[in-house]
Amino acid sequence: MFGLGRILGLALTLGCGLVTSQAPEFSQQYRQRLNGAQDELRQVVEAFDADAADNNLNRETAIQVYEKTGSAFLQDRAESVRAAIGRLGDLERQSQAFDEAMPVLRPLVVARAPDGPILQGALRDFEPAIPVTLHGFIWAGAGLILGFCIAWLIGLPFRRRQRYSTRNLRV
Repeated sequence: MFGLGRILGLALTLGCGLVTSQAPEFSQQYRQRLNGAQDELRQVVEAFDADAADNNLNRETAIQVYEKTGSAFLQDRAESVRAAIGRLGDLERQSQAFDEAMPVLRPLVVARAPDGPILQGALRDFEPAIPVTLHGFIWAGAGLILGFCIAWLIGLPFRRRQRYSTRNLRV
């Protein structure tokens, strides 16, 4: 008889394996969000730099102009531009870490220093890579049936025909 402790241990082991097997897929989905956020922030920063250049200013000088005005709005805008530039730098560093990491170690890049909004979005929209959802099981079942049918069809020409022996029945 299999003891309750062994059954619970096996269930815990399988559960942990199932959860950790999703780490590569989660890091991939996180990375896609990271690159999307990086692209959007880069556009914001480049637009700010272009506006500054149109007025014969560099980025830092344009931010200082915002900070030195008496307008609270422009001072707040200077802070938000600095924050966007800083966040873009952080996202670029993390993207570079993804590029340099071996695929098996990419989940550790996420664990080391995740970006809060990107992490929350990735967790909210995460879909497992293996069929642990109903639609995943349906597709896995369809794939199994398809694979079985293909293997059966490929094997047809190689099957021996069964010869039925004729029996001499006496009446």
